[in-house]
Amino acid sequence: MSKSSGSYSTSDLSRKSGDIIAEALRHPVTITQRNKPRLVLLNIEDYQRLMKQSNQRTVGIIETMPDELFAEFENAVEAYASEDEAGRS
Repeated sequence: MSKSSGSYSTSDLSRKSGDIIAEALRHPVTITQRNKPRLVLLNIEDYQRLMKQSNQRTVGIIETMPDELFAEFENAVEAYASEDEAGRS
């Protein structure tokens, strides 16, 4: 039996595979073993999106950072600094 929505034990896989697959087509499902998360089942679109995002990650330096990303980073740092100063007042 499912402990909570979207989470099943490994023994549930053999008894409820159809239900688990149907749920995994809608949203990621966690499979637990000895009450610890061990696997995640997700639909192919979510998997491909995650793989595409991981392939886009690159290491770089500030000098090679795109201007839009640098501006976003700079704004986030300024906002954080302003909140920190306001908190100390």
